[in-house]
Amino acid sequence: MEMGRLDVEADSLGFHQGDTVVPVPIDQLGVVMLGPGSTVTHAAIKSLSQNNCLIAWTGQDGVRLYAASIGGTYSARRLIRQARLVSDDEKRLEVAWRMYRFRFNEVIPPVVSLESIRGMEGIRVRRAYAKASQEYGVEWKGRHYDQKDWSKGDPINRALSAANACLYGICHAGILSAGYSSALGFVHTGKMLSFVYDVADLYKTELTIPVAFKVAAANPTDLERQVRIECREAFYEFKLLERLLPDIAEVLGVSDDIGESPDEFEGRIVTLAIGTEDGSFSWEPERSGEG
Repeated sequence: MEMGRLDVEADSLGFHQGDTVVPVPIDQLGVVMLGPGSTVTHAAIKSLSQNNCLIAWTGQDGVRLYAASIGGTYSARRLIRQARLVSDDEKRLEVAWRMYRFRFNEVIPPVVSLESIRGMEGIRVRRAYAKASQEYGVEWKGRHYDQKDWSKGDPINRALSAANACLYGICHAGILSAGYSSALGFVHTGKMLSFVYDVADLYKTELTIPVAFKVAAANPTDLERQVRIECREAFYEFKLLERLLPDIAEVLGVSDDIGESPDEFEGRIVTLAIGTEDGSFSWEPERSGEG
């Protein structure tokens, strides 16, 4: 939602744009993405929270994630499954194999270690850079950038960083909305966004590398802005938001788990007193087995 105001409208929500009000079916939502120019009222936030809808504050067309609420699912089953896979060295390696196969359409022998996978991945990515360099006529000297001095980077490295930031935002929003942890990565480890990097890497050779080299070749005045615009179009054409959760389920080896039933509320602990006369919150325990 962009350039408008999200507010309570009758028994649901409405997105106000001038004199137009677009009804928002709150009982059918899993995530609301608020983009540039959007505002949201306290009452709307309360209603979204009561309906367990995750709220994400994003850039234009969902490109880049700035902040997100807690929500999206009551169930912890995906997080528990993810934690089990990460904690088991053998299963973690199997996920890394599937991620590599997904990216490069190449089956890895079961004896290959995680360190070897990382090395093979690096070789493949460098080949992708070289191919894009030749295709778009952009000189490529390697991946170099200084986070403390952005202006020192050459156009292609700045374009790659900007494109990857857009991709990370989309992937982060999808991961949170499905109930996964952004920190529990399989190839990447040790950072709060490790799983975001894992998932984003599935798409870089198809999305951000071509976009970055295309924009760098055009040499626009505002390179970073043009990268964001091109990413937005590329993500839309690729149907990234539609593919994200099924693809995650595939690489985790749980391809049957691509959605969540609307009535799945296991793990729910509290009720936010929907419909109380005074509108206050009543924190009622609902733990199974408690009297």
